[in-house]
Amino acid sequence: MRPLPLMLLVVLVHAAATACAQTNAAAEYPVRALRLVLPFPPGGGTDTLGRIVTQALSDALGQPVIAENRPGAGGNIGNEAVARAAPDGYTLLLGSPGLAISPSLYRRLNYDPLRDLTAVALVADIPNVLAVHRNVPARSVKELVQLARAQPGKLAFGTGGAGTSNELGAHLFLTATRLRILVVPHRGVNQATIALLGGHVDMVIAGVATVAPHIHDQKVRGLAVLGPTRVAVLPDVPTAAEAGYPWLQVRTWYIVMAPEGTSRSIIERLNAALSTSAQSSEVRARLRKLGFEPLTSTPAQAAQFLAAETERWSKVVAASGARVE
Repeated sequence: MRPLPLMLLVVLVHAAATACAQTNAAAEYPVRALRLVLPFPPGGGTDTLGRIVTQALSDALGQPVIAENRPGAGGNIGNEAVARAAPDGYTLLLGSPGLAISPSLYRRLNYDPLRDLTAVALVADIPNVLAVHRNVPARSVKELVQLARAQPGKLAFGTGGAGTSNELGAHLFLTATRLRILVVPHRGVNQATIALLGGHVDMVIAGVATVAPHIHDQKVRGLAVLGPTRVAVLPDVPTAAEAGYPWLQVRTWYIVMAPEGTSRSIIERLNAALSTSAQSSEVRARLRKLGFEPLTSTPAQAAQFLAAETERWSKVVAASGARVE
């Protein structure tokens, strides 16, 4: 047998050493604290769920998991930060529908969610609620439509900003009903909800976890749950279908993502940790008390789901005519 050329031998040895190092690193993972980027401000649904996920992951992995809020641009600042992070398993993202909306909404996007991020697992979803300020004289969706039609351009719809499902939900509502309502974007749905509480906007579409406490305090009024069933924390709020608007479905799902290039063994380790947490009766009870429905999936199922949602939301964006430079 002829000896291998020196250069080829060097390349093969280097490749073997690199593969061995990666395998050892993955086997030891994690050896230090992880960071979970939450691409929205504190106080909203992403922040609420993120605090639960970080604790559950920390318990499962035996290392601290630190939540880091990176809000802005409909979640894209935080999303892009993770897409550009080292693919070593120590920087993760708690993504939401903005990942699926942004590719068709923004004319220029500095990252590709399907190409630059890799799915770890679906973790939860939650229906949104159409809520109005307590001084708005509408006690049903039908009355809200009548009020807005009688006062075109006078009411204001607060949203979490471009690229969020609640803003696209607002456009879906306005397009289908042909209403003239001012859309007022904010830096996250929590900020929009604060504006609602202060009477600066008249209505929002926001997750159950965000608005349920204010509905209970009678500061705002829930008109419809934008999902297939009523939720336990708001038993008296009808679904959109019950209110006569079955097409008004806006659910917020949450998915853990890692930078593309993260090793498959690390992805599987994280997926197993999240699955173990989701099966904990304590975690499930805590999530459901807040209105979240726990989810589990394989990485492949999560990736397929994100691709399908990207296609679905592209049709909503096209129908709404919404575009962001």
